[in-house]
Amino acid sequence: MTEEKHVEAASMLGRAKKKEGKKLPQYLATIAVTISSIAFGSELAWTSPALPYLSSANSTLPISPEEGSWIGSLLAIGAIVGALPAGYISDIYGRKLVCAALSVPFILSWVLVCFAKSVYFIYIARLLAGFATGASSAICPMYIGEIAEASIRGTLGGYVQLMVTIGILYVYLLGAVLPYYLLNLGCGLVPIIFLIAFLNAPETPVFLLSKNRKSDAEKALRQLRGNEYDIQYELNAIENEISKSNANKASFVQIFSQRATVKALVCALGLMLFQQFSGINAVIFYSQQIFKEAGSTLDPGLSAIIVGVVQVLVTYIASLLADRAGRRVLLLISQSVMAICLGVLGYFFKMKDSGEDVSSLGLVPLASVVVFIVVFSLGAGPIPWLMVGELFTSEIKGIATGIAVGMNWTSVFIVTKTFQALINNFGNNVTFWCFGLICAVGAVFIFFIIPETKGKSLEEIQMELSGKKRSNVV
Repeated sequence: MTEEKHVEAASMLGRAKKKEGKKLPQYLATIAVTISSIAFGSELAWTSPALPYLSSANSTLPISPEEGSWIGSLLAIGAIVGALPAGYISDIYGRKLVCAALSVPFILSWVLVCFAKSVYFIYIARLLAGFATGASSAICPMYIGEIAEASIRGTLGGYVQLMVTIGILYVYLLGAVLPYYLLNLGCGLVPIIFLIAFLNAPETPVFLLSKNRKSDAEKALRQLRGNEYDIQYELNAIENEISKSNANKASFVQIFSQRATVKALVCALGLMLFQQFSGINAVIFYSQQIFKEAGSTLDPGLSAIIVGVVQVLVTYIASLLADRAGRRVLLLISQSVMAICLGVLGYFFKMKDSGEDVSSLGLVPLASVVVFIVVFSLGAGPIPWLMVGELFTSEIKGIATGIAVGMNWTSVFIVTKTFQALINNFGNNVTFWCFGLICAVGAVFIFFIIPETKGKSLEEIQMELSGKKRSNVV
């Protein structure tokens, strides 16, 4: 009798283990899709080594400062155009197909840059690259959110920003050792590698079930969880969520009037807005100057590489912490400490611009920049991309994600085009204090508005957003 009980207990334990799928296939699919984020990061960072060359006397394609400004800004304009319809289009044709197709404009953009005969070729290339970048930044979080188990969704969701930082570091490294034309070829390899790697990744079970392709969804889920995993419970949960959405079909006006959807959209838009208006691009722009103020003799290119390495390492750590510490904690720490760092930077520039001797304070702004980049990479950088893939139901996820990511890129464009004007009109100190104030407001927003999504199912997240308590009755 005792032996039979042991056998029964072992059998129950075996069944219990099947409730957790294999993790490696989910990691591999996430890495494959986020190679497009490396392409995204490469596009962002390309202007750092490219514009100094194009503006130099040795350039084969000389450009003016105004043309250089537009080369930097057109990426954001293209990204806005790409982000807005991307989610909706992926609702029709699938996350995988649409995301894989984005390799085409990525590759075309680098072909145009390599063979550019005038600055207009580069303008078109940057618009194409921006379109692909905006669309991929909308679809990647959706794809990951739909393939990942709740227990590792935070970690995998953090890979979007992690791969962006790897793409930025990749370009910094290439720019330090390669001439302009080889830099462009090196960047052009990334979308090719993405296409090859992503072809073997599965479509998301959520999309397949939404199109009544149950056998394909079962196959995809087995590919993602392993053959030992009992897929039926998860399939039923996804089907129930889709059935509930279909039963409650409503116009977009009605959907956007629902409390859970409105709050989810407010959360996503707020996170994207505060991410870009944190001043991250301004701080990175000034990082080389601040290194000099600190008495550093580092080459500007090497200092950029150091900043890139710090971002990659801390973003990776953040991906590990997202499912342990939680989203809210990381966001609150990030926003609060960034506000302090920007306040210190603003005060340093106030003293410097007033003619005071700041030679003894060189390490203060240097430490502020390093800490700022660390805490941004810990929370404000990766968490918004993770949460935008968690907050929305399937019926609205496509269009809502597009709106949120469109907000992000609109903010990028505004900050990029107005930053120098703010410096010229109000000074360095006021500019950094403004960004610091926005970070402080962001911390308050997160504390009162943003829900914790760590380890929660979509149903649990929606209940919290709508203000309902989950019933314990199964």
